[in-house]
Amino acid sequence: MPFDRQPILKGDLVELRPLRPQDFRELYAVASDPLIWQQHPAKDRCNMDVFEKFFADALDSGGALTVTDCGDRRVIGSSRFHGYSEENSEIEIGWTFLARSHWGGRYNHEMKQLMLRHAFGFVRRVLLVIDHQNLRSQAAAKKMGAMQTGSRFDTTGRESYVYSIAAPT
Repeated sequence: MPFDRQPILKGDLVELRPLRPQDFRELYAVASDPLIWQQHPAKDRCNMDVFEKFFADALDSGGALTVTDCGDRRVIGSSRFHGYSEENSEIEIGWTFLARSHWGGRYNHEMKQLMLRHAFGFVRRVLLVIDHQNLRSQAAAKKMGAMQTGSRFDTTGRESYVYSIAAPT
């Protein structure tokens, strides 16, 4: 069975569903907050023209998910499955952002747990690639049990750390 990169995943706090073009307005309302991108290398993603490209790339990726709050059904962010390798039995989770009203761990934790549970139905390892300056995301990855397993450089020479979580045995 092939890996489903756009499942519907529901928890107590959040629901994840495939990203749709009509999600743009609500997602940009969240992403337009410059503090969300403060530790991110693309600090200008809060600008409409930059976010439009990010959103188009997310749609084209075939793995992007919209995150909604189960309580009030508002869109609160997005995340993505990327780089599935059947041969290496791994997939990356990333490109995640949440509204600041939902920071503090509970929402991100549940979202990532839902994504991990889904991923481990198909792969033995999940990767998180996090910019070396993004201390918030690094701390969140460690809280989820991820171990830093290396680093990689993108095409601009920017370094990111690679964290790995193995499937439970």
